[in-house]
Amino acid sequence: MIVDSKQKTQSLKISSPAVSETLAGNVLRQIQSAIVKGEIAPGSKISEPELARAYGVSRGPLREALHQLEGQKLLVRVPHVGARVVSLTRLELCELYQIRESLEGLACRLAAERMRPDQVEELREVLREHERDEAFQAGRGYYQQEGDFDFHYRIVQASDNQMLIRLLCDELYQLARMYRIQHSSTPNRPEQAFAEHHRILDAIADGDGELAEMLMRRHIRTSRINIETQIS
Repeated sequence: MIVDSKQKTQSLKISSPAVSETLAGNVLRQIQSAIVKGEIAPGSKISEPELARAYGVSRGPLREALHQLEGQKLLVRVPHVGARVVSLTRLELCELYQIRESLEGLACRLAAERMRPDQVEELREVLREHERDEAFQAGRGYYQQEGDFDFHYRIVQASDNQMLIRLLCDELYQLARMYRIQHSSTPNRPEQAFAEHHRILDAIADGDGELAEMLMRRHIRTSRINIETQIS
């Protein structure tokens, strides 16, 4: 089959956006991971030329990725300076955790009312996977995978409240995860958090929404106090 030049041009126009989207998605995940894990430090100035060279992408996909990182609250635009990695003040961090305490507590209560036994068992398997994690066993930190492997994420999803899911699993998720991960290696905190997760899940399994909410709120409050102690 012979394809004329006009057809080739049309084909390129159709496929190029998909290629660009793939590049932007790949670089988004890489930069996102570097920021969340602290490999790109909080407050760091973002240099597009340096990132383009480091990740081997052109400026177009990179800018698309940076725009999405702004939407995830991981980057902020500073007038006359440009983009920087977010670095919350003590007050801003306290406000973030107050939001998490309230909303994740509600999500936990709803999950206790709505989770099926098979969903509870799946969440227990998530905790078993956390327990097998090498870093956790060595006392160096807590399990760091996201999405369906994240205990908090799974509970919010199980609440079946779309507004909560949008706020906690999309808009604020990576920002909250950034502080959870970077401050998870305090001595004894990983083991303590793991035990708290089990108690929360037991309350959910029993259908005790009031207890599940109280335990989640206490769990997040303890995490906030732990982080505030580290950054004071």
